[in-house]
Amino acid sequence: MNDGSQIEPAWIAVDWGTSNLRAWAMAADGNVLAEATSDEGMAKLTHVEFEPALLRLIAPWLGKGQTLVAACGMVGSRQGWCEAPYRAVPCTPLDPAAQVTAPSTDPRILIRIAPGLKQTAPADVMRGEETQIAGALRLLPGYDGVLCLPGTHSKWAQISAGEVVSFQTFMTGEMFALLSETSVLRHGMQGEGWDDAAFDLGVSDAISRPDRIGARLFSLRAEGLISGLGPASARSRLSGLLIGTELAASRPYWLGQRITLIGAAKLSAAYARALSAQGIDAQHLSATDCTLAGLASLVSQTEIAR
Repeated sequence: MNDGSQIEPAWIAVDWGTSNLRAWAMAADGNVLAEATSDEGMAKLTHVEFEPALLRLIAPWLGKGQTLVAACGMVGSRQGWCEAPYRAVPCTPLDPAAQVTAPSTDPRILIRIAPGLKQTAPADVMRGEETQIAGALRLLPGYDGVLCLPGTHSKWAQISAGEVVSFQTFMTGEMFALLSETSVLRHGMQGEGWDDAAFDLGVSDAISRPDRIGARLFSLRAEGLISGLGPASARSRLSGLLIGTELAASRPYWLGQRITLIGAAKLSAAYARALSAQGIDAQHLSATDCTLAGLASLVSQTEIAR
């Protein structure tokens, strides 16, 4: 992709998470002209530091006129640049009228932030995933079924008639990180190796007996001490146990439904493998493709509404 010199984007897409900031210079036809990333995520910034952080990343793309910046993610949280209040489901994933304009001093940018979604009972929220969901619906016109967004906090969303009907969040990715990096299990999980058979065993154990998850977890430590369970097998089985527990709890979402996964290729492949063992054939979409398609949809609707 272009390094950013002599770029004249029609608009700029921004995905601003807790840990990282990603930006894309977008052409009017939706093609990406350039992209840039930084580690200046929401968690590292105060309210007054958001605009300088953004300008450090996108300044080479700005001309004399004003450029629209369409943003999603934690930038719209209460601790972000400007709070974009949650919209309640059931609703469309994005609504151009609900965007919030962030305060800025540089006349070259107009920042519009997409709000997240909330659910009252059971209580749940999302920020950023709603944009990916909107992108998936743009890439898969007329989609009815369930979208699964694996990640630190995995989301399962029921989609019907272009609306998010309900959703549920699981802290699967965060639990994997905590258990593998800071719990007693960490001693037997060094490295990045992978063992498909161990993963499959973990999924099967968790789905058949999710009530035994606490005991199954400690068994990983015990097997490492007395039976020589290797790090790759231990990590893989831990992943399988946690994903299997998530599948056991989310069964009403995926059983007999059309399923599409939105996320990183490696993690989505693990979810697809776990679902395949339950007779579910899930398709996969790139999280980045969905984010850009969602923001593009929002920008086009905003232009039409003007």
